[in-house]
Amino acid sequence: MRTKLLVAALVLASAATGRADDGLTKGTPELKSATALAFGPKGLLFVGDAAGAGIFAFDTGDTKPAGDKPLNVEKFGSKIAAALGVTDKDVKINDVKVNPASGSVYVSVSRGTGAGTPAIVKVARDGTVTAVSLKDVAFSKVAIPNPSTTVAKGSDIPEVITQMAFVDGKLIVAGLSSEQFSSTLRVIPFPFKEADKGAGIEIYHGAHGAIETKSPIRTFVAYKVGKEDHIMAAYTCTPLVKIPVADLKAGAKVKGTTIAELGNGNKPLDMIVYTKGGKDYLLMANSKHGVLKIPTTEFGTATPITARTGPAGVKAETVKEFVDVVQLDKLDDGRVLLLYKNGDLKTEPLP
Repeated sequence: MRTKLLVAALVLASAATGRADDGLTKGTPELKSATALAFGPKGLLFVGDAAGAGIFAFDTGDTKPAGDKPLNVEKFGSKIAAALGVTDKDVKINDVKVNPASGSVYVSVSRGTGAGTPAIVKVARDGTVTAVSLKDVAFSKVAIPNPSTTVAKGSDIPEVITQMAFVDGKLIVAGLSSEQFSSTLRVIPFPFKEADKGAGIEIYHGAHGAIETKSPIRTFVAYKVGKEDHIMAAYTCTPLVKIPVADLKAGAKVKGTTIAELGNGNKPLDMIVYTKGGKDYLLMANSKHGVLKIPTTEFGTATPITARTGPAGVKAETVKEFVDVVQLDKLDDGRVLLLYKNGDLKTEPLP
Protein backbone atom coordinates (compact mmCIF):
# COMPACT_ATOMS: atom_id res chain seq x y z
CA MET A 1 0.00 0.00 0.00
CA ARG A 2 2.82 2.36 0.92
CA THR A 3 4.49 1.62 -2.43
CA LYS A 4 1.29 2.48 -4.31
CA LEU A 5 0.92 5.74 -2.42
CA LEU A 6 4.54 6.62 -3.15
CA VAL A 7 4.08 5.92 -6.87
CA ALA A 8 0.90 8.02 -6.94
CA ALA A 9 2.69 10.89 -5.21
CA LEU A 10 5.55 10.70 -7.70
CA VAL A 11 3.12 10.78 -10.62
CA LEU A 12 1.34 13.83 -9.21
CA ALA A 13 4.64 15.53 -8.51
CA SER A 14 5.79 14.81 -12.07
CA ALA A 15 2.57 16.24 -13.51
CA ALA A 16 2.88 19.35 -11.35
CA THR A 17 6.51 19.78 -12.41
CA GLY A 18 5.49 19.41 -16.06
CA ARG A 19 2.96 22.23 -15.72
CA ALA A 20 5.55 24.37 -13.96
CA ASP A 21 8.05 23.72 -16.76
CA ASP A 22 5.44 24.97 -19.24
CA GLY A 23 4.72 28.00 -17.09
CA LEU A 24 1.09 26.93 -16.70
CA THR A 25 -0.83 27.60 -13.52
CA LYS A 26 -4.39 26.71 -12.60
CA GLY A 27 -6.99 29.43 -12.79
CA THR A 28 -9.73 31.01 -14.88
CA PRO A 29 -8.42 33.09 -17.79
CA GLU A 30 -10.16 36.30 -18.82
CA LEU A 31 -10.43 36.12 -22.59
CA LYS A 32 -11.96 39.07 -24.42
CA SER A 33 -12.01 37.16 -27.71
CA ALA A 34 -11.02 33.79 -29.18
CA THR A 35 -9.63 34.22 -32.68
CA ALA A 36 -6.64 32.39 -34.20
CA LEU A 37 -5.74 28.93 -32.85
CA ALA A 38 -2.55 26.85 -32.95
CA PHE A 39 -1.42 23.60 -31.37
CA GLY A 40 1.86 22.78 -29.69
CA PRO A 41 2.95 19.33 -28.46
CA LYS A 42 0.92 17.05 -26.18
CA GLY A 43 -2.40 18.80 -26.71
CA LEU A 44 -1.13 22.27 -25.85
CA LEU A 45 -3.59 24.77 -27.34
CA PHE A 46 -2.76 28.41 -28.10
CA VAL A 47 -5.69 30.82 -28.34
CA GLY A 48 -5.26 34.30 -29.77
CA ASP A 49 -7.16 37.01 -27.95
CA ALA A 50 -6.97 39.82 -30.47
CA ALA A 51 -9.46 42.03 -28.61
CA GLY A 52 -7.41 41.68 -25.42
CA ALA A 53 -4.03 41.86 -27.23
CA GLY A 54 -2.83 38.60 -25.68
CA ILE A 55 -2.25 34.91 -26.32
CA PHE A 56 -3.26 32.12 -23.96
CA ALA A 57 -1.74 28.64 -23.74
CA PHE A 58 -3.98 25.86 -22.39
CA ASP A 59 -3.25 22.30 -21.36
CA THR A 60 -6.21 20.50 -22.98
CA GLY A 61 -5.09 17.11 -21.63
CA ASP A 62 -6.40 15.78 -24.96
CA THR A 63 -3.81 13.22 -26.05
CA LYS A 64 -5.83 10.01 -26.42
CA PRO A 65 -6.27 9.07 -30.11
CA ALA A 66 -9.77 9.98 -31.31
CA GLY A 67 -9.79 7.24 -33.96
CA ASP A 68 -9.48 7.43 -37.73
CA LYS A 69 -13.12 7.91 -38.73
CA PRO A 70 -13.74 10.75 -41.18
CA LEU A 71 -15.38 13.75 -39.56
CA ASN A 72 -18.51 14.93 -41.38
CA VAL A 73 -20.98 17.28 -39.69
CA GLU A 74 -23.85 18.97 -41.49
CA LYS A 75 -24.99 22.38 -40.22
CA PHE A 76 -21.91 22.58 -38.02
CA GLY A 77 -22.77 26.07 -36.78
CA SER A 78 -26.12 24.80 -35.50
CA LYS A 79 -24.37 22.05 -33.55
CA ILE A 80 -22.07 24.62 -31.97
CA ALA A 81 -25.00 26.88 -31.12
CA ALA A 82 -26.78 23.98 -29.40
CA ALA A 83 -23.65 23.13 -27.39
CA LEU A 84 -23.31 26.76 -26.26
CA GLY A 85 -27.01 27.28 -25.60
CA VAL A 86 -27.46 30.10 -28.14
CA THR A 87 -29.16 30.54 -31.51
CA ASP A 88 -27.51 29.90 -34.86
CA LYS A 89 -27.28 33.62 -35.66
CA ASP A 90 -25.31 34.19 -32.44
CA VAL A 91 -22.42 31.95 -33.54
CA LYS A 92 -19.42 33.13 -35.56
CA ILE A 93 -16.68 30.57 -36.24
CA ASN A 94 -13.24 32.19 -36.16
CA ASP A 95 -10.83 29.28 -36.58
CA VAL A 96 -10.80 25.49 -36.88
CA LYS A 97 -7.75 23.41 -35.91
CA VAL A 98 -7.04 19.69 -35.57
CA ASN A 99 -5.20 18.62 -32.41
CA PRO A 100 -2.33 16.48 -33.79
CA ALA A 101 -1.95 14.73 -30.42
CA SER A 102 -5.45 13.22 -30.58
CA GLY A 103 -7.11 13.99 -33.90
CA SER A 104 -9.95 15.86 -32.18
CA VAL A 105 -10.97 19.21 -33.60
CA TYR A 106 -11.10 22.55 -31.77
CA VAL A 107 -13.00 25.64 -32.85
CA SER A 108 -12.78 29.26 -31.67
CA VAL A 109 -16.12 31.03 -31.60
CA SER A 110 -17.63 34.44 -30.95
CA ARG A 111 -21.10 34.35 -29.39
CA GLY A 112 -23.47 37.24 -29.91
CA THR A 113 -23.08 40.53 -31.77
CA GLY A 114 -20.04 42.79 -32.08
CA ALA A 115 -16.85 41.24 -30.70
CA GLY A 116 -19.09 38.73 -28.92
CA THR A 117 -18.32 36.45 -26.00
CA PRO A 118 -15.42 34.05 -26.67
CA ALA A 119 -15.83 30.29 -26.55
CA ILE A 120 -13.86 27.17 -27.50
CA VAL A 121 -15.60 23.97 -28.57
CA LYS A 122 -14.25 20.47 -29.12
CA VAL A 123 -15.50 18.13 -31.84
CA ALA A 124 -15.10 14.37 -31.50
CA ARG A 125 -14.75 12.09 -34.53
CA ASP A 126 -18.39 11.02 -34.18
CA GLY A 127 -19.44 14.67 -34.65
CA THR A 128 -20.27 15.32 -30.99
CA VAL A 129 -19.71 18.99 -30.13
CA THR A 130 -18.94 20.01 -26.54
CA ALA A 131 -18.06 23.37 -25.01
CA VAL A 132 -14.56 23.50 -23.52
CA SER A 133 -14.67 24.78 -19.95
CA LEU A 134 -12.24 27.61 -19.26
CA LYS A 135 -12.81 27.54 -15.50
CA ASP A 136 -10.02 26.28 -13.23
CA VAL A 137 -7.76 25.19 -16.08
CA ALA A 138 -3.97 25.06 -16.48
CA PHE A 139 -2.98 28.07 -18.57
CA SER A 140 -0.51 30.87 -19.14
CA LYS A 141 -0.70 34.18 -20.96
CA VAL A 142 1.58 36.54 -22.82
CA ALA A 143 0.64 40.14 -23.63
CA ILE A 144 1.21 41.56 -27.12
CA PRO A 145 3.10 44.88 -26.91
CA ASN A 146 2.34 47.83 -29.22
CA PRO A 147 -0.90 46.31 -30.58
CA SER A 148 -2.71 47.91 -33.49
CA THR A 149 -6.25 49.21 -33.08
CA THR A 150 -7.00 48.76 -36.79
CA VAL A 151 -10.20 46.82 -37.37
CA ALA A 152 -10.87 44.99 -40.63
CA LYS A 153 -13.98 45.81 -42.63
CA GLY A 154 -16.95 43.86 -41.28
CA SER A 155 -15.18 43.00 -38.02
CA ASP A 156 -15.25 44.37 -34.49
CA ILE A 157 -11.89 42.91 -33.45
CA PRO A 158 -8.49 44.58 -34.14
CA GLU A 159 -6.13 42.70 -36.45
CA VAL A 160 -3.53 42.22 -33.72
CA ILE A 161 -3.39 38.45 -34.37
CA THR A 162 -4.26 37.06 -37.79
CA GLN A 163 -2.49 33.67 -37.74
CA MET A 164 -0.27 31.59 -35.45
CA ALA A 165 1.96 28.52 -35.74
CA PHE A 166 4.11 26.66 -33.20
CA VAL A 167 7.57 25.88 -34.59
CA ASP A 168 10.55 24.39 -32.71
CA GLY A 169 9.48 25.57 -29.26
CA LYS A 170 8.40 29.02 -30.42
CA LEU A 171 5.04 30.53 -31.30
CA ILE A 172 5.13 32.57 -34.50
CA VAL A 173 2.40 35.21 -34.61
CA ALA A 174 1.30 37.37 -37.55
CA GLY A 175 -0.74 40.56 -37.18
CA LEU A 176 -0.62 44.33 -37.04
CA SER A 177 1.24 46.52 -34.57
CA SER A 178 1.27 50.26 -33.93
CA GLU A 179 4.80 50.53 -35.36
CA GLN A 180 5.60 52.32 -38.66
CA PHE A 181 5.98 48.90 -40.33
CA SER A 182 2.65 47.76 -38.90
CA SER A 183 2.68 44.34 -40.61
CA THR A 184 4.45 42.31 -37.95
CA LEU A 185 5.75 38.82 -37.26
CA ARG A 186 6.60 37.96 -33.66
CA VAL A 187 8.57 34.94 -32.49
CA ILE A 188 7.56 34.18 -28.90
CA PRO A 189 9.45 31.44 -27.02
CA PHE A 190 7.41 29.00 -24.96
CA PRO A 191 7.07 28.74 -21.95
CA PHE A 192 5.85 32.33 -22.09
CA LYS A 193 7.82 35.11 -20.44
CA GLU A 194 7.16 38.15 -22.57
CA ALA A 195 6.68 39.07 -26.22
CA ASP A 196 8.96 41.60 -27.88
CA LYS A 197 7.92 44.24 -30.41
CA GLY A 198 8.43 41.79 -33.28
CA ALA A 199 9.81 42.32 -36.76
CA GLY A 200 8.23 44.73 -39.25
CA ILE A 201 7.58 43.12 -42.63
CA GLU A 202 7.95 44.82 -46.01
CA ILE A 203 6.81 43.19 -49.25
CA TYR A 204 6.44 44.14 -52.90
CA HIS A 205 2.83 43.73 -54.00
CA GLY A 206 2.87 43.06 -57.73
CA ALA A 207 -0.88 43.45 -58.26
CA HIS A 208 -0.75 46.91 -56.62
CA GLY A 209 2.64 47.84 -58.06
CA ALA A 210 3.80 49.08 -54.66
CA ILE A 211 5.87 48.33 -51.58
CA GLU A 212 3.61 47.56 -48.62
CA THR A 213 4.31 47.57 -44.89
CA LYS A 214 0.80 48.04 -43.48
CA SER A 215 -1.12 45.14 -45.02
CA PRO A 216 -1.35 42.20 -42.59
CA ILE A 217 -0.42 38.62 -43.37
CA ARG A 218 -3.79 36.87 -43.73
CA THR A 219 -2.57 33.30 -43.43
CA PHE A 220 0.79 31.52 -43.34
CA VAL A 221 2.58 28.23 -42.83
CA ALA A 222 6.10 27.48 -41.64
CA TYR A 223 8.07 25.65 -44.35
CA LYS A 224 11.69 24.74 -44.89
CA VAL A 225 13.02 26.10 -48.21
CA GLY A 226 16.28 24.28 -48.80
CA LYS A 227 17.80 24.04 -45.32
CA GLU A 228 16.31 27.27 -43.98
CA ASP A 229 13.04 27.71 -42.11
CA HIS A 230 10.70 30.19 -43.78
CA ILE A 231 7.25 31.65 -43.32
CA MET A 232 5.19 31.26 -46.49
CA ALA A 233 2.74 34.13 -46.16
CA ALA A 234 -0.32 35.15 -48.18
CA TYR A 235 -1.77 38.65 -48.32
CA THR A 236 -4.98 40.16 -49.69
CA CYS A 237 -5.00 40.46 -53.51
CA THR A 238 -2.91 37.85 -53.42
CA PRO A 239 0.90 37.92 -53.16
CA LEU A 240 2.61 34.77 -51.86
CA VAL A 241 5.76 35.73 -49.97
CA LYS A 242 8.63 33.83 -48.35
CA ILE A 243 10.21 35.27 -45.20
CA PRO A 244 13.26 33.72 -43.47
CA VAL A 245 12.51 32.86 -39.84
CA ALA A 246 16.13 33.63 -38.91
CA ASP A 247 15.55 37.29 -39.85
CA LEU A 248 12.64 37.75 -37.42
CA LYS A 249 14.47 39.66 -34.70
CA ALA A 250 12.89 42.19 -32.35
CA GLY A 251 12.77 45.59 -34.03
CA ALA A 252 14.13 44.30 -37.35
CA LYS A 253 12.79 45.53 -40.68
CA VAL A 254 12.50 42.41 -42.82
CA LYS A 255 11.95 42.34 -46.58
CA GLY A 256 9.96 39.35 -47.78
CA THR A 257 10.42 37.88 -51.25
CA THR A 258 7.27 37.79 -53.37
CA ILE A 259 7.32 34.59 -55.44
CA ALA A 260 3.77 34.61 -56.80
CA GLU A 261 0.84 36.88 -57.54
CA LEU A 262 -2.26 34.71 -57.48
CA GLY A 263 -4.89 37.26 -58.56
CA ASN A 264 -6.44 40.54 -57.46
CA GLY A 265 -9.68 41.11 -55.53
CA ASN A 266 -9.14 38.06 -53.33
CA LYS A 267 -8.63 37.38 -49.63
CA PRO A 268 -6.69 34.26 -48.60
CA LEU A 269 -8.52 32.52 -45.76
CA ASP A 270 -6.48 29.53 -44.61
CA MET A 271 -3.45 27.48 -45.63
CA ILE A 272 -1.76 24.13 -44.92
CA VAL A 273 1.27 22.30 -46.25
CA TYR A 274 1.25 18.57 -47.00
CA THR A 275 3.11 15.80 -48.80
CA LYS A 276 1.63 13.57 -51.48
CA GLY A 277 3.43 11.25 -53.86
CA GLY A 278 6.77 12.34 -52.44
CA LYS A 279 6.13 16.03 -53.26
CA ASP A 280 5.12 18.96 -51.04
CA TYR A 281 2.21 21.28 -51.71
CA LEU A 282 0.49 24.29 -50.19
CA LEU A 283 -3.29 24.19 -50.07
CA MET A 284 -4.89 27.62 -49.74
CA ALA A 285 -8.57 28.53 -49.28
CA ASN A 286 -9.59 31.88 -50.76
CA SER A 287 -12.60 34.18 -50.86
CA LYS A 288 -12.60 34.52 -54.67
CA HIS A 289 -10.15 32.04 -56.17
CA GLY A 290 -11.46 28.90 -54.50
CA VAL A 291 -8.97 26.39 -53.09
CA LEU A 292 -5.54 26.55 -54.75
CA LYS A 293 -2.95 23.76 -54.80
CA ILE A 294 0.58 25.12 -55.12
CA PRO A 295 3.66 22.90 -55.67
CA THR A 296 6.61 23.95 -53.49
CA THR A 297 9.34 22.78 -55.86
CA GLU A 298 10.10 26.29 -57.16
CA PHE A 299 10.00 28.10 -53.84
CA GLY A 300 13.78 28.26 -53.63
CA THR A 301 14.41 29.24 -57.26
CA ALA A 302 11.42 31.42 -58.22
CA THR A 303 12.33 34.84 -59.64
CA PRO A 304 11.28 37.56 -57.18
CA ILE A 305 8.39 39.75 -58.33
CA THR A 306 9.56 43.37 -58.20
CA ALA A 307 7.36 45.11 -60.79
CA ARG A 308 3.64 45.58 -61.31
CA THR A 309 2.06 42.46 -62.75
CA GLY A 310 -1.04 40.37 -63.07
CA PRO A 311 -0.98 36.71 -62.01
CA ALA A 312 2.66 35.61 -62.19
CA GLY A 313 5.39 33.55 -60.55
CA VAL A 314 4.88 30.14 -58.96
CA LYS A 315 1.86 28.46 -60.55
CA ALA A 316 -1.26 27.37 -58.72
CA GLU A 317 -3.95 24.86 -59.67
CA THR A 318 -7.60 25.30 -58.68
CA VAL A 319 -9.06 22.30 -56.85
CA LYS A 320 -12.44 22.25 -58.57
CA GLU A 321 -13.96 19.74 -56.15
CA PHE A 322 -13.62 22.15 -53.21
CA VAL A 323 -16.04 25.06 -53.62
CA ASP A 324 -16.87 27.75 -51.03
CA VAL A 325 -14.33 26.54 -48.43
CA VAL A 326 -13.73 29.05 -45.61
CA GLN A 327 -11.47 27.04 -43.25
CA LEU A 328 -9.23 24.01 -43.70
CA ASP A 329 -6.74 21.93 -41.73
CA LYS A 330 -4.91 18.66 -42.23
CA LEU A 331 -6.84 15.89 -40.48
CA ASP A 332 -4.05 13.36 -41.03
CA ASP A 333 -1.39 12.54 -43.64
CA GLY A 334 -3.97 11.64 -46.28
CA ARG A 335 -7.04 13.76 -45.52
CA VAL A 336 -8.07 17.38 -45.15
CA LEU A 337 -10.85 18.81 -43.00
CA LEU A 338 -12.92 21.49 -44.76
CA LEU A 339 -15.42 23.97 -43.37
CA TYR A 340 -17.76 25.20 -46.10
CA LYS A 341 -19.61 28.50 -46.33
CA ASN A 342 -22.94 26.66 -45.95
CA GLY A 343 -21.79 25.47 -42.50
CA ASP A 344 -20.97 21.85 -43.35
CA LEU A 345 -17.76 20.30 -42.00
CA LYS A 346 -16.37 17.55 -44.25
CA THR A 347 -13.39 15.23 -44.57
CA GLU A 348 -11.89 14.80 -48.06
CA PRO A 349 -8.74 13.15 -49.48
CA LEU A 350 -5.84 15.55 -49.89
CA PRO A 351 -5.81 16.51 -53.59
